[in-house]
Amino acid sequence: MTAETLTATRVRPLDRFPLGPRHLITPAAVCVALLALYAWVSTLELDSIEQRSLNSSVLLAKTVEHLEMALAATALVVVIAIPLGVLASRARNRVAATVILTLGNLGQAVPSIGLLVLCTFIMGVGFRTALVGLVAYAVLPVLRNTMVGVQQVDPALIEAARGMGMTRGQVLRRVELKLAVPTILAGLRTALVLTVGVATLGAFVAAGGYGELIINGLKLNRVPVTVVGGVLTACIAFLLDWLGGLAEDLLKPRGM
Repeated sequence: MTAETLTATRVRPLDRFPLGPRHLITPAAVCVALLALYAWVSTLELDSIEQRSLNSSVLLAKTVEHLEMALAATALVVVIAIPLGVLASRARNRVAATVILTLGNLGQAVPSIGLLVLCTFIMGVGFRTALVGLVAYAVLPVLRNTMVGVQQVDPALIEAARGMGMTRGQVLRRVELKLAVPTILAGLRTALVLTVGVATLGAFVAAGGYGELIINGLKLNRVPVTVVGGVLTACIAFLLDWLGGLAEDLLKPRGM
């Protein structure tokens, strides 16, 4: 192997890094929105209630709580939905696929606030209760996309892999799931944005997050508190969606 070839081999992954001018639009827009929000709040004469809600320590704590809920729920969705999606994708499991998809659809059909109330009667209030509601609501996109992604793999590729001596498990890991990565990531990206939005309802079960700012602002008729909570929620959703788009571009198989 020549030095030129070795160098090209080493830098090739960096060449695939998806960051380009078009990928900078979302973070730039979020920065502009945050600066505009800060400039607007700075012009207001906040009363004591608003100052207690809109200081740096409170906002940082609510940001951490909101991200913890969204990311923990998304991690659980991955653990639950991908194996179930693979199971549902098998032609021999048509009955199981129907049951799995019905349960996934039920999670989104039931109103989130109603599900949280029901979970509260069983589990009480707190982080775990909010997590159950978020997982139930966000599992369908990953479940369905995993199922579709695995099913759309060319059967000829599967037969070729088996002809090379791969077991069913190896074909699933090395061929089917790898080719299904873009579709699965698209579902995961959708689920992540959903959890960020629905996590605002965690305030109703004492789980914290930006929902507390929004609800307190509405109850106390403090418009700045409500606006800050809503804008920060939207900014987090846009940033996580942007990161999901980068992951899709970076992790998709070569040639796709």
